[in-house]
Amino acid sequence: MVRNDATGGKGYDNRAVVVSDESVVLEMNNGNGRIHRDSLLGLSEPLPRLDHYRASQRNAKRPSIGVLHGDRDSKSGGEPEEQLEEEAKAPGHAFRLGWVQGVLIPCLLNIWGVMLFLRLSWVVGQAGIVQTLIIIALSYVVCVMTTLSLSALCTNGQIKSGGLYYIISRSLGAEFGASVGIVFAFANSVNAAMNTIGFCSSLNDLLRSLNTKIVDGGVNDIRIVGSAFLLLMIIICAIGMDWEVKAQNFLLVLIVVAIFNFIIGAIIGPGASSEELGKGFLGISASLLAANMGPGYTVMNGVQQNFFSVFAIFFPSVTGIQSGANICGDLRDPAKAIPKGTLWACLISAISYVLFSFMAAGAAVREASGNASDLVGVTFTSCATGNCTYGLLNDYTVMQLISLTSAITYAGCWAATLSTALTNILSVPRLIQALGIDRIYPGLIFFSKGYGKHGEPYRGYGLVFLVSLIFILIADLDAIASLITNLYLASYAFINFCTFHAATVKPLGWRPTFRYYHPYVSLLATVLCVAIMFLISVVSSFIAMAFIFVLYLVVVYRKPEANWGSSVQAQAYKTALNSTLNLEGTSDHVKNYQPQILAIAGDPMQRPALIDLAHLITKHSSLMVIGNIIPQRLPYKRRRALSDMGKSYLKDSNIRAFYKIVDGVDFDQGARCLIQSTGFGRLAPNILMLGYKTNWRVANHQQLNAYYNTLHTAFDNRLALLILRMGKGLDIFKGLSSSDLYTTIPSPQETTVSFTSKRMAARRSLMPVNSNLDLHELMQSNRSSQTSPAPTFHAAPAFDYPAPPVVAEPEANLFKQKQPKGTIDVWWLYDDGGLTMLLPYIITTRSKWEKCKIRVFALSSVNVQEEETNLKLLLDKLRISYLSLTMVKVTDKPMASTIEEHRELLRTVADTNDDLPVLSESEKQQLEVKTNRQLRLRELLLEHSKSASLIVMSMPVPRQDTVSAVLYMSWLEMLTKDMPPFLLVRGNQTEVLTFYS
Repeated sequence: MVRNDATGGKGYDNRAVVVSDESVVLEMNNGNGRIHRDSLLGLSEPLPRLDHYRASQRNAKRPSIGVLHGDRDSKSGGEPEEQLEEEAKAPGHAFRLGWVQGVLIPCLLNIWGVMLFLRLSWVVGQAGIVQTLIIIALSYVVCVMTTLSLSALCTNGQIKSGGLYYIISRSLGAEFGASVGIVFAFANSVNAAMNTIGFCSSLNDLLRSLNTKIVDGGVNDIRIVGSAFLLLMIIICAIGMDWEVKAQNFLLVLIVVAIFNFIIGAIIGPGASSEELGKGFLGISASLLAANMGPGYTVMNGVQQNFFSVFAIFFPSVTGIQSGANICGDLRDPAKAIPKGTLWACLISAISYVLFSFMAAGAAVREASGNASDLVGVTFTSCATGNCTYGLLNDYTVMQLISLTSAITYAGCWAATLSTALTNILSVPRLIQALGIDRIYPGLIFFSKGYGKHGEPYRGYGLVFLVSLIFILIADLDAIASLITNLYLASYAFINFCTFHAATVKPLGWRPTFRYYHPYVSLLATVLCVAIMFLISVVSSFIAMAFIFVLYLVVVYRKPEANWGSSVQAQAYKTALNSTLNLEGTSDHVKNYQPQILAIAGDPMQRPALIDLAHLITKHSSLMVIGNIIPQRLPYKRRRALSDMGKSYLKDSNIRAFYKIVDGVDFDQGARCLIQSTGFGRLAPNILMLGYKTNWRVANHQQLNAYYNTLHTAFDNRLALLILRMGKGLDIFKGLSSSDLYTTIPSPQETTVSFTSKRMAARRSLMPVNSNLDLHELMQSNRSSQTSPAPTFHAAPAFDYPAPPVVAEPEANLFKQKQPKGTIDVWWLYDDGGLTMLLPYIITTRSKWEKCKIRVFALSSVNVQEEETNLKLLLDKLRISYLSLTMVKVTDKPMASTIEEHRELLRTVADTNDDLPVLSESEKQQLEVKTNRQLRLRELLLEHSKSASLIVMSMPVPRQDTVSAVLYMSWLEMLTKDMPPFLLVRGNQTEVLTFYS
């Protein structure tokens, strides 16, 4: 290493680092980052490095393709990312744990909880040794299967803080992960309360044996002591991870000593005192083990116990397998620690539960009277009357009775309950913090705020305290155990389903290093969890499922901006691809016709009426593509920024459409590119939609021909054509030339009002994505909004010019507002396949336009009555409702005033625009009949449809090399000038309506 001080006194370190046998990378470290270049081979591209693949450092490390390619607008560094990954957002924890301290010990402490010392003997008494072993086996089958699934998920990439929420959300998506995360956080909080109640119950038993109490020796003592110890545990966890780990080690030693104390006591047997015999402790014997082999279910609290009710009480005792995953952000290597530590914890705890069951069944009777003289063999004669209060069924302190020393067993019981409560309390705030950081549910950001250099979620600890305190005040251990069993089973079902879904979909990102799993084992575990839930309690299972479903719908409704590459996205892609390919194999049929619109509207924010009408037609049922043709060639970053802003506008407007930009071509060439390249297979546009070019009279020849050629291009490609004209103007270039749109650029403060208003409306919605329900900030923001002008939204990433300005039009919201009673006048002049009639019918089926009725106008030639009858019969067979049918004639010559108005229009064009060619007299004479037909139609429109809400008319087809652009545009001008909103329609002569079933 050479210290180079010749760099202007900045103190750079120049270090030659050998990367391979062929290259040397020079690292220049100035304290703010590193710049990599090859000093020997002259390579300008970086070599593969770990830092290049870190999400939070990707931009700073790897140069973009624009830099390598030499794009002028590209700066050093990578392209802007969609969003910052959680690696950059999640709070860091300096204290990292290995697999023993971070997974094995927490799992064992969570499994060796209140049930081991206070309920396992009762389970043996109720179910007998055989069914107890089945209960234990069934519980561990579920847990081991879930552990295998959890291990596969944990080893499929780097995982961060958030426990099961993080794992499920990154696998199945935010909707499932967030809902299950909330349920699991709630279950852990209730589990902490349950174990605290277990501790208090054991303490009450000890005080009762000493003939003392705090208040009443019952429920109130549990509430008082439980609240105090809950607060103490919250303080221990909030102080820091190192304090909690030290407390865990001490508690684990007490539990292990208590376990050996129980085993030794059972082997030694009862002492000389008759008190132990009277309470049912007879010592290990084959006859006693045989007597306790079968079940002995009794009525408890008015409920007849059975296999699944006892299973519901026992199952929470094995729900500690997620303890390592809950603090995955604090583990040194989660991918290795979680599988290893969790599986070892399952094996050790399963052996201990089986051993304890045999010890309890072989050393104590089910019922005892307390009087040794009643003992005959292995039964108490006086218990036949049901008055016995001791034994496995009646006394929860049997383990203290069997143990060598009851004091050690009490200490072990307290250590087990408090350690389980500690691990639950420790995990929930971090899960809530992860939910808040991801902005999934409103209000959780408030509880996710981190404090100190390690980002401790103190507010989350406060929330856990409140939830646990509520259930401590209930003070009923068995009721709480039954409640949380279904919540844990639901969570485990989702873990297993995540693995099954990812393993069957097989996205390219599914590469777990843990190999000892199988997708159908995970599916079996999912079914098993759900089946056990309903066998335990149908009502509580439906409640749990409904609760998860409501949480799921909340996330779906709020649509958080989260993209984590879930297997659901991979499944959606494969399903869409397969469906599209299958659709390609079937031929088109008129009954399944769908209007698939390509709307060349430019920037989506510039012409809302055009896009809203297209959306009104296609609304959530068919394809809609918005095209934007930009004559200048745009650099990548600018094109992407423009695309992002357009997509954001569509999303905020709740318009489901695709947005496509074509740059560097003229309008007609861009339209041809869009028509021929948009879509694939059957999912391709069959309708081209344009705005009416109101400035055609002043446009230059090139612009007018570009617009006119686009009409021909649509017909050349067998597309139907729609042209919309609004009364106040809806120009395809909005009064600007094609070059003006992206050279005459306003300041960022002049960006669109409509886009800004929609973004602000989204923020004022019921449950905004960025809500933290902080009342202080809310009041501050309200005050600032009242005293300052409305903020302006700027698309991200920012670029050096904003979108084109929007000229506010009173009719801009016509097709998104509720319409009063009115008419849609349909001038079905030519048989174009029925599109002219189908589109207004579709519009009237939408809720916003349902009050408008269709009036049909059709041309007649000779026999008016017969033609009207035939058309009525056709409309009836097509099942299209209409208000009236009017037959009109266009054979009459238009009035002189109308002819003069058209001539004046053509003279004005010739006098004011020298760039446009003068219409020849030969063309006028040759097309005089067609011109008079359009002028006569104008007179009829003024007579019948001047007050319509919308006019839909069959559009005349411009014949190539016959009708010039100026004459054709004069026809359209005469038809649509000074009219209500006007939609010109021309189908592609293919049937879109049929009366066959």
